[in-house]
Amino acid sequence: MVAQMRYTAAAVGGGLSPPPSTMKVVVVGYALTSKKVKSFLQPKLERLARNKGILFVAIDHSKSLSDQGPFDIVLHKLSGKEWRRILEDYRTTHPNVTVLDPPDAIQHVHNRQSMLQVVADLNLSDSYGKVGVPKQFVIKKDPSSIPDSVNMAGLRLPLVAKPLFAKSHELSLAYDELSLQKLEPPLVLQEFINHGGVLFKVYIVGEAIKVVRRFSLPDVSRRELKKNAGVYRFPRVSCAAASADEADLDPHIAEHPPRPLLERLARELRSRLGLRLFNLDIIREHGTKDRYYVIDINYFPGYGKVPEYEHIFTDFLLSLVKSK
Repeated sequence: MVAQMRYTAAAVGGGLSPPPSTMKVVVVGYALTSKKVKSFLQPKLERLARNKGILFVAIDHSKSLSDQGPFDIVLHKLSGKEWRRILEDYRTTHPNVTVLDPPDAIQHVHNRQSMLQVVADLNLSDSYGKVGVPKQFVIKKDPSSIPDSVNMAGLRLPLVAKPLFAKSHELSLAYDELSLQKLEPPLVLQEFINHGGVLFKVYIVGEAIKVVRRFSLPDVSRRELKKNAGVYRFPRVSCAAASADEADLDPHIAEHPPRPLLERLARELRSRLGLRLFNLDIIREHGTKDRYYVIDINYFPGYGKVPEYEHIFTDFLLSLVKSK
């Protein structure tokens, strides 16, 4: 049931005229890091939300969650076993409150091995294209064993190395086998696939999809592979790079993946992952028209960078309440 609350002058703030006092309000309790609050709860989102009858309320961690609210929706992105326990208990005692998203489902995409296995198991292929994942291998310890393990797994250089647990967006590109020993496990090694230096960030909010084009690592030629050696570290490739949406690119590289293919992929992953707020990093293999790879999945990504995100998100929140 949508909570009955009265707007106060403080709640609407900024000189906005409050809606009628009898207006039903969708109350969204949020538990986010201060960094996430700043990037996500921007003034334009809060203003639009208030106009639509949505009120964001910070969850007080010094009090019991059950003693706060009542909430229609709990929106969160915090980590830790204690927080997961609190949320699971809350979901049990408040089955009518929508928790975005279930803690156990979020845990699944914190591990880069398990997150991409879901895509691999899909084996999605239709007339619009084929979606897979790069060949990859997990190294949990002993960096000296990496070269032999890579050979046994049949991985080809160069290799992208990422932390096994998705708490960091840092990645490295290794050009030769000897350099692989410099890497620090636990990590995932993925074959680097030339993709024209462009990736597609596919933002998913419930059933809504928004695609943003970003610059990525440049292609590596066979000549460069023979000439270069060592490990090159990149702190955060797609976020550090400027948007590629307005760049003058080869149309074959710039063209977005087909919408029907993305809709099918998003629908399948929503169901299999049990998530409604996530994004996919997708690349198209250079020289092909329809061969796509998912290289990363992120829960509750940086929606604040997505054009018109406030309209997409508020419509989604309202749809959750209407569907109850």
